[in-house]
Amino acid sequence: MSATRQRGYRRVTSTAVAFIGAGVLLAGCTGNTPESESGGGGGNNAASDNDETGDTVRIGFSAPAADHGWMAGITEAARAVDEEYDDVELSVAEGTNDVSTQISQVETFINEGVDAIVLLPFDGAAMTPVALQAMEAGIPVINVDREFDSPFAARATILGDNYGMGVSAGTYICEELGDQPDAVVAEIAGIDSLPLTQDRSQGFADALSDCGLEVSNRVAADFTVEGGEEAAANLLQAAPQIDALWNHDDDQGVGVLAAIENAGRDEFFMVGGAGSANAMRAIQEGDSVLQATVIYPHTQAADGVRLARLVAQGKSVADLNSQGVPRTVVLNAPVVTAENVEDYIDAAFES
Repeated sequence: MSATRQRGYRRVTSTAVAFIGAGVLLAGCTGNTPESESGGGGGNNAASDNDETGDTVRIGFSAPAADHGWMAGITEAARAVDEEYDDVELSVAEGTNDVSTQISQVETFINEGVDAIVLLPFDGAAMTPVALQAMEAGIPVINVDREFDSPFAARATILGDNYGMGVSAGTYICEELGDQPDAVVAEIAGIDSLPLTQDRSQGFADALSDCGLEVSNRVAADFTVEGGEEAAANLLQAAPQIDALWNHDDDQGVGVLAAIENAGRDEFFMVGGAGSANAMRAIQEGDSVLQATVIYPHTQAADGVRLARLVAQGKSVADLNSQGVPRTVVLNAPVVTAENVEDYIDAAFES
């Protein structure tokens, strides 16, 4: 990616996407009249308030097992939206990493005739047929985080920006090390076979190349504390000198930091990923190598429930001129540092 295109991408992720992800959804600026009352055309209906109680909507929610801090935060945030609205009845299926079980959960929602389904699939491809079944039954599906194989399987899709995470991490490191062309940059990725890991690494490499840096040492872990500690120990042994390290995931970062402490290494700074509360507390305290983390919003499913409510009630998204709800929303990936951590820590998930 050229420098010009890279800078253009950064402007998009920091402005337009931030507006859609944070301003419209996270801040709750959802105030338009139902389409049936708004008349024709595409006028801005933001004068009304979508938070006013409307027709009760029943929403089914299914996600993988909460075996990871981020995933636990996903379900917790979705439940919080249910408590926020008197006109939402959220039915939360037990988290599962078994595709057959999750398919059965969605089939149950269909048979119950819910008004909408919010689905974070364990496997997007495997869950596509049952999502199509729901859509064909007239039940709008809001797809979260892991995309289906068919564009017809969801009314709307909410995604974190994996490529943008890499761009944000790389840009921050460039700002810190840009005047050191020989700086040694290391990377501890997640599961290498996953497209999300590949996207994060590609964004990281593209951003680093924009300031003349590259990844000198890279290992992959598995998004677990144990995997992070093992991968970090191997990396530290192979790299006697490091100037900056990006770790893709704050849950595995607990193990990464343990390995760094055990090795007695402190000559570099570290950037985390996902935005856990414990990572932000470490940034606040300033007594470890962890200097920043890049947010991968655990609020995606909560936003999915909000959008499902709007779709089921025939409403639009406030502050947008267009009618209805956007088909795709990609959330921002901001960098959290000691300077702005207070703005984010209260909403962070525990890992």
